[in-house]
Amino acid sequence: MSARRLALLGAIPALLMCLESASAFTMWLTEGRTNRVYLLGSVHLLRQSDYPLPVVIERAYADADTLVMELDMDDLDPVNMQATINRLGVLPAGKTLEDVLGPDQYQEVSTRAADLDVPLELLARSEPWLAAITIEQLVLTRLGFDPRFGVEMKLAGLAGVDQKSIEGLETVDEQLGLLDGLSDDAQRDLLMQTLEEGSEIATLMDAMIAAWRSGDVEHLESTMLVELADYPELYRTIVADRNGRWMQSLQAMLEDDRDYLIVVGALHLVGEDGLPEQLRSAGYEVTQLEGDATLPTD
Repeated sequence: MSARRLALLGAIPALLMCLESASAFTMWLTEGRTNRVYLLGSVHLLRQSDYPLPVVIERAYADADTLVMELDMDDLDPVNMQATINRLGVLPAGKTLEDVLGPDQYQEVSTRAADLDVPLELLARSEPWLAAITIEQLVLTRLGFDPRFGVEMKLAGLAGVDQKSIEGLETVDEQLGLLDGLSDDAQRDLLMQTLEEGSEIATLMDAMIAAWRSGDVEHLESTMLVELADYPELYRTIVADRNGRWMQSLQAMLEDDRDYLIVVGALHLVGEDGLPEQLRSAGYEVTQLEGDATLPTD
């Protein structure tokens, strides 16, 4: 499982080819006794060329009273966020990434980083998980991907203008703490997979974004989740455990009177541990929406 999929579809907010607008989309609708809850699978970084987004996103946003994302985007403090990154992702004084990886693996990392034109010396004090995320974002930025064009930033901007409430499922400390809490082996796996896939990332991203936009859940499961099964610690930490915690929040929202649009990484909405399947198991009816779906009215 690479940082590419974690950063863009899973854990770290900071991807679209044109298909028929009538195709299914990576969005679901479920209803409580007196409200509606939309679940949108997000791509955290997009390119300007990936717009416009499917119209159903704007319709769900317009219908919702409250926007819920992994992080409360309108309350993020860049200074505090950087302090959290430094506290969790920077190695103690006198310790380097080479010390953590060992000489043989560090040499392999150095070679692969050089192939990607990544200045590894700038990451000498980084924990492996932070090095992986940083490298991934650098490579994607060169390809035109930008969090400013991501689904969260787009919707948060609209909510700010409309004075619509924004809530978060997690804090920055909680989210980055998950990555920092990974074992040394899991962090090394994350870094190596990121570097190994770096040269193919443009092709990989186009295929993954196409599946996201068309609602091809089978493709997302067969690529992302099958790969992730080889890394049970990553799967448990990044996906399964978080989905279990979020389900408690979802069920509370379904007892509310407000309508919600919940935006989380698309990885959280596929597979048997995905939120749609968990909602079905809890007795809720869940419907996958189409890209141009007309939504219910009160």
